[in-house]
Amino acid sequence: MDCEDGSAVHDVVSVLSSPNRDYLIRNNGNQVKITSLRGKKIGLYFSASWCGPCRRFTPELVEVYNGLSLKGDFEITFVSADEDDEMFKEYFSEMPWLAIPFSDSDTRDHLDELFRVSGIPHLVIIGENGKVLTDSGVEIIREYGVEGFPFTSERIKELKEQEEVAKREQSLRSILVSDSRDFVISANGMKVPISKLEGRLVGLYFSLSSYKLCVDFTSKLVDVYAKVKAMGESFEIVLISFDDDEESFNEGFGSMPCFALPFKDESCRKLARYFELSTVPTLVMIGPDGKTLHSNVVEAIEEYGIQAYPFTPAKFAELEEIEKAKQEAQTLESILVSGNRDYLIGKHGVKVPVSDLVGKNILLYFSAHWCSPCRAFLPKLTDAYHKIKAKDSGFEVIFISSDRDQTSFDDFFSEMPWLALPFGDERKESLSKMFKVQGIPKVVAIGPTGRTITTQARDLVADHGADAYPFTDERLQEIEAQYEMAKGWPDKLSHALHEEHELALTQHQIYKCDGCDEEGHAWAFSCEECDFDLHPKCALEDGKGTEDDAMDEEKPEEGWICDGKGAWSQKSKMVSWNHNPIVKRLEAWLKLQDSGTLTR
Repeated sequence: MDCEDGSAVHDVVSVLSSPNRDYLIRNNGNQVKITSLRGKKIGLYFSASWCGPCRRFTPELVEVYNGLSLKGDFEITFVSADEDDEMFKEYFSEMPWLAIPFSDSDTRDHLDELFRVSGIPHLVIIGENGKVLTDSGVEIIREYGVEGFPFTSERIKELKEQEEVAKREQSLRSILVSDSRDFVISANGMKVPISKLEGRLVGLYFSLSSYKLCVDFTSKLVDVYAKVKAMGESFEIVLISFDDDEESFNEGFGSMPCFALPFKDESCRKLARYFELSTVPTLVMIGPDGKTLHSNVVEAIEEYGIQAYPFTPAKFAELEEIEKAKQEAQTLESILVSGNRDYLIGKHGVKVPVSDLVGKNILLYFSAHWCSPCRAFLPKLTDAYHKIKAKDSGFEVIFISSDRDQTSFDDFFSEMPWLALPFGDERKESLSKMFKVQGIPKVVAIGPTGRTITTQARDLVADHGADAYPFTDERLQEIEAQYEMAKGWPDKLSHALHEEHELALTQHQIYKCDGCDEEGHAWAFSCEECDFDLHPKCALEDGKGTEDDAMDEEKPEEGWICDGKGAWSQKSKMVSWNHNPIVKRLEAWLKLQDSGTLTR
């Protein structure tokens, strides 16, 4: 049956029952008649014990379910995708709601199909009238928790409008005070009224005490806090912890001279959404007037320490000028020489003075043997290295290792034809900090002047190999122009001058056309087996594209080439070839992984 607006209306009893079953079960084995669900909102929870994102989401859903239990008009039914009854029972034991019996696979499969479930966890919420209120229940629960009830589009719109009003009229009280709490706590458990913090500079520190990046940053933040307080400044920190257990919370909080929101306070999730949190650690600065000064000063504190205080726009403008001056003055020796450490190592530990590399194009290769994306990227970089080296003997790569022991370093470095920093060299830490290395593999290009050309050379090598050299803006523009030139050309074609094999569209820097006998650049239709090349103009005049080529204008040919890179990589912002359909599918997949959804 359909509503007047065309949306489907489901009869809960017929949807959840089968010819031989008119009940659902609880985890203690008790049966509950399906008819008892009439007049309630129903959440159909598609999940499985083998699914990591499901296991992480279920406790959040349990918290919301328990928070709504007193209302009496909301129920959840677990629709399992487990592989056997034992796994189902173990997982279902964690759930306070109902479930389709595991033995009724026909109904579970039918529900999958009926509600077009393509990934889990998935939560469909059906209203009292049988109409689907949303199939984005997981996202709503994650963002709004109990506040999202009754999960209608009108309610979500109302919450978003409230957030916009709160941002316009923001004050420290509007940020930190909740319906049940108007205080923060100190490390000794004392309740401190939020009014005591008003008129001060306040840092909201979003952290997870078990996460190494947070542990490392906390020590730096404590140091900056102590120095600011020693100056007599009115500066406070409020910890907003995402710890799952109270022992971890207390341990992390106990190491900091600050205030905190209570463990698992309902405002933690709300504030993460309010400030559009994307990572931890994050330190949001709230000015004395209650307005947001900066959305995250973690990087500034790591880079400048106390110099970043008081975190105002004027201070950041000042720091930006300092950074520009540093970049302008940067030389290869300024970044690679530290005290008497003025050398790199080659094969067999031979020392190579840094001064020998001055005036050359250099790639700094941050990598490690234990990192599978690094191992996958190495052959691509090695191939590009040899091709570039054949044209420019001055080009060099420097391996900067994150390996855990000398043996791993030696094994990995033995596969590389270039130079390296010695294992455990103190310069590695300063280089990682300078180039903001938060994941590997990462490749930084340094020009002949010693200045940084790009910190995104990994993507350029992965996508264009040696053709990206020397990794400058000008070279990227040339490559982009080449892709525009090739737009609409077929991938392959047959030609009368070379009937033995099809010719494939390939990139060449310089070649001699076997048709017109003239020099060609950028693109050619080639047969690698026969070393035969045709200029596109010569090939397209008489050539005939194959049936499966890309002549269709609706199938764009330009685009990035997927290299299977890991989640640590970053896209280059300088190139905009993002129309490749393979890339779109990859990005969609990555987005699902990032959002915690697994396809079934």
